[in-house]
Amino acid sequence: MIDYQLLFKSLGIDKYITDEGLTVFTPIDGSQIATVHQTEIEQMPEIINKASIAFNQWRNVPAPKRGELVRLLGNELRVAKNDLGQLVSLEMGKILTEGLGEVQEMIDICDLAVGQSRQLYGLTIASERPGHRMAESWLPLGVTGVITAFNFPVAVWAWNATLALVCGNSLIWKPSEKTPLTAIACKVIFERALTRFEAAPENLLQLVIGDHEIGEKLVESKSVALISTTGSTRMGKIVAPKVAKRFGRCLLELGGNNGMVVTPSADLELAVRAITFSAIGTSGQRCTSLRRLIVHESIADKLLPRLIQAYKSAPVGNPLTDGILVGPLIDHLAVENMQFALLTAKKQGGIIKGGELITENVPGGGFYVSPALVEMPSQSAIVRQETFAPILYVLRYESLEQAIELHNDVPQGLSSCIFTNDVREAETFLSVTGSDCGIANVNIGPSGAEIGGAFGGEKETGGGRESGSDAWKSYMRRQTSTVNYSAQLPLAQGVKFDF
Repeated sequence: MIDYQLLFKSLGIDKYITDEGLTVFTPIDGSQIATVHQTEIEQMPEIINKASIAFNQWRNVPAPKRGELVRLLGNELRVAKNDLGQLVSLEMGKILTEGLGEVQEMIDICDLAVGQSRQLYGLTIASERPGHRMAESWLPLGVTGVITAFNFPVAVWAWNATLALVCGNSLIWKPSEKTPLTAIACKVIFERALTRFEAAPENLLQLVIGDHEIGEKLVESKSVALISTTGSTRMGKIVAPKVAKRFGRCLLELGGNNGMVVTPSADLELAVRAITFSAIGTSGQRCTSLRRLIVHESIADKLLPRLIQAYKSAPVGNPLTDGILVGPLIDHLAVENMQFALLTAKKQGGIIKGGELITENVPGGGFYVSPALVEMPSQSAIVRQETFAPILYVLRYESLEQAIELHNDVPQGLSSCIFTNDVREAETFLSVTGSDCGIANVNIGPSGAEIGGAFGGEKETGGGRESGSDAWKSYMRRQTSTVNYSAQLPLAQGVKFDF
């Protein structure tokens, strides 16, 4: 175990450690590593009001200037990458290379957002009326509330924060109560960037720490223009109606039940490598983790033994140790949910390999399991449900049409992929009759998206889009304007209204 007290001091968060408040545990060995102050419910109106004041000032700063602040944030993240990556691994439990990769993702989105700050483009639209110019522009939206989950405690915040900032919005961030330390560290790093920037108002980024009651105050406030929330479908079904009731805007990134189709023409060695990372990387705790393997019956008996061997060779243990590929689950509830899913799958005809609790050669008090492969006779109810753990259900198919039907027959629609060397199969999977997910890949797994593309999914995944492409538009309001530079007043559609 690393010296976390020294790490806290290096990141500048030691002064935020208190004697009373929210207790923080590391899933590595289940020990308490800190206690931090919680936001009081009574403070929320003042916090939201300060954010509104900050927005009114920040929206008047030119967008390229706003991008300069994000550039400075990226530079500070480069300096803090090693320490922040270690903290991600310590607090969340993912292996160190993944913790460092998550911080690199923050740096990457900073670079993208800086460029985007000079590309908040609109349109010029042809008017049917002579002497008129019609245009469309994008304007700052307002206070942005960001609610993040434990599994990517810093990257998902950065996806939202960097774009929201260059788009002219102020921020209120509520992290998962399981990972408040990484959020505090990001706030400190952001404040370092602010010291080198002259045009930022006070309270541009505010951090609130607490349980769902704190989140509810954000969700219910009419002064919070956008709620961007990452989490379970169950949580989204609670948040979305409340935001809609006040006519606010929601950006939802919810559950995934991601599938891979492996066809007879596939490169099986390539497929095994992709399956292994996608299914057991981050201990199956990514929203894009591979949950369902849909393999052609003619190659299933060739693929599965190779996959079983790959699973056996993947070391499970302390995620801060070199060579470890699978760390712990986040807490005891995650272990219980996994065991319940496996028991249910067995009752529904599943043949299970793996899934046992691990107590040897791992830190005591941690939440370690062996990844599970479960051959299922059909896509039963438990297969259609997302379990946030390293469980991979294996289904067999006869035709590509059947495979696609199986793939799409789940409530979620986040990420998907097909492994094939047949261009017709690949293009069919990517067509309107293929995958119904927001992300569809060929010959790479469903997990590990780059920030250049828009990230998000359909159906019960929520329909939101974050990160690249034109996801920035979620953080702005659209305005259509028409200018009459003639001396006449013609009406649209040829309407006459003379008097």
